[in-house]
Amino acid sequence: MRTVATKAIAMERFFNTAGPIIPLLHYHVPPLERLDFEELSMLIRQMKYLVMHAPRQTGKTSALLALRDRLNADSEFHCVYVNVEVGQTTREDVPMAMRTILNALASEAHATCKDTMLAQIWPKALDRAGGHEALRDSLTQWAKAHPRPLVLLIDEIDALIGDTLLSVLRQLRAGYAHRPARFPQSVILCGIRDVRDYRIESSSERAIISGGSAFNIRAETLRLGDFDRSEVEALLLQHTEATGQRFADEARRDIWDLSQGQPWLVNALAYEACFKVKAGRDRREPITAVAIQDAREQLILRRETHLDQLAHKLREGRVRRVVETLLSGAPPADTLDSDDVQYARDLGLITRTGSVAMANPIYREIVPRALTYATQEMMIPHDPVWYTGNDGALQVSELLAAFQEFFREHSEPWIQRFEYQAAGAQLLLQAFLQRIVQGGGRLEREYGLGRMRTDLLIVWPLPGDPGKPQKAVIECKVLHGSLESALGKGLQQTHAYMDRCAASEGHLVIFDRSEAKAWEEKLYRRDELAGDQPITVWGA
Repeated sequence: MRTVATKAIAMERFFNTAGPIIPLLHYHVPPLERLDFEELSMLIRQMKYLVMHAPRQTGKTSALLALRDRLNADSEFHCVYVNVEVGQTTREDVPMAMRTILNALASEAHATCKDTMLAQIWPKALDRAGGHEALRDSLTQWAKAHPRPLVLLIDEIDALIGDTLLSVLRQLRAGYAHRPARFPQSVILCGIRDVRDYRIESSSERAIISGGSAFNIRAETLRLGDFDRSEVEALLLQHTEATGQRFADEARRDIWDLSQGQPWLVNALAYEACFKVKAGRDRREPITAVAIQDAREQLILRRETHLDQLAHKLREGRVRRVVETLLSGAPPADTLDSDDVQYARDLGLITRTGSVAMANPIYREIVPRALTYATQEMMIPHDPVWYTGNDGALQVSELLAAFQEFFREHSEPWIQRFEYQAAGAQLLLQAFLQRIVQGGGRLEREYGLGRMRTDLLIVWPLPGDPGKPQKAVIECKVLHGSLESALGKGLQQTHAYMDRCAASEGHLVIFDRSEAKAWEEKLYRRDELAGDQPITVWGA
C-alpha cells in the first residue's frame, strides 16, 4: 500500500469507476461522511450486530475500509475487514468454504494489523471442530486472546451460497451471547440486500431458510445511499481545483439529471468526458453538456460492466415482474409483490420516492435496449436515405408509417419471443426507433408504474444549428376501453409532454391488442389538435 501511495503523489487524480477508492489517486466523497460515524460508534460500543447494504458500486467497500482504519486509529477496538466472496466458488462445501474464509480473514488481520493470532488458531480449529464450528471456534479463541475488543466487518456476505451462507450466519449467532470477552463485540455484515430478505436454499435441510431467522441477532440495518446533489458538485469541483478545467453549468446539471447521484454513474460520466475523450483531456477547455451526453451514449453502447450487470438481472423472475409492469405502465394492483419491489430497489434498479420508477435516466435507457438488442440488430433495416429530408431533418411521419407496416408483419412472432410480453408492443416500437435514431440522434424514454403510457422523445441534431436540435415527442398507449377515451387522455398527455420538452412535433401511437379486429381496422392515421397544437395519431 505504501508503494502505491508514494507513486500516486506525483500522479493526476481521476474519477474512480472500479474498486474501492485510494484517496491519493481518486477524486472522492470521504466515505465516513456518507455514514453516520457517530451513530455507528455508538452501536459498536453497545455491542450491536449490524447489516449494511447498498447496490453494487455504490461505495460499500470504501466505507467499510474507512471505518476499519478509523476504529483502529482510535485504538479502542481491534477491527478487521474481510471479503468473503472468495468462498463463493466452494458452493455448498462448508469445510472448504470455512478454510477459504478463515484464511482470508487471517491474511487481512496480518496485512492491516500485523496480527498473526488467527493464522495460528484457525487450522487447528478447523481440524478439531469441523466446518460447521470452525468459524465460531476461531473467533472465540481470537477474541479471548486479543487485548482489545474485536470488531469484524464482513463484506459481500450475500455472495455466499446455500449451506455455506447458512453456516456462517448460524455460527455468528451461536457466539453472539459470549461477546465481547469470547466473541467479537460487534459484527457488520455487508452486501447488496438486507439479510432479512435472503431466501437461503439449504441442500442439507432440503428447505428454504430465511436470512432473518438464521441471523435474528441483527439490531440495525443501515443503507448506504447515493450521492446527494451537493456531494456530486463537490466531487466535480475537486477536478476543477486540481486541473483548472471547469464543468459548464449545463454539464453539471446533466451529470446530476442522468445519474441521480448513483456513485458509479457520476464517476463514469465525468471520467469519460474528462479522461477518455481526447478533447476532454485539454484542461483549457470546459466540459460541456454535449460532452456529457456523448459520454452517456458511449457508456450505454459499450455496455460497461456496471450496466451489463443490471441488464443481466433482467432475466430474473423477480426483476422481470417489476420491470415489465413499469415498461407497460400497468396499474400495480394484481401484478406486483412487495418483496419483488424491495429486491429491485436493493439492486438499485428502481426508486420508490413517490411512485415506483427506474432509478435514473441511464437505467431507464439501458433496460429497453438490453431487452430488444437482438431485434434492433437482426430484424430492422437501417437505411438513412428514406428517413432524413434534404435539410437533414428526421422525417418522423415517414418513420412511423414504416413502423406500422413493420408492426403488422413482425409484431406477432417478435412479441412472442420477448420475455416481457406485456410490454412487447412498446418495446418493439422502441427497438425500431432506436435502430434508426442511434445513427445520429438519441431516444429518451419515460415510463413508470400506473402511467398507462410510455413517453418517447427523439432528439435529432440539425446541420448548421447543432445548438437547436429537432425534437419530436411520441406518446405510446395500449388501448383499454374505448378509442375515444384513449384519444382524449392521450392527446392531453402528448401535448403536456411536448410543452415540457419544448418539442415542435407530436405523435400519439395507440396499440390495439385485440385479436378479434382485422389489421385494416387497427392501422390508421389521424390528424388531431390538442389546444392549438397539431398531433398525429397512429393506430397499430
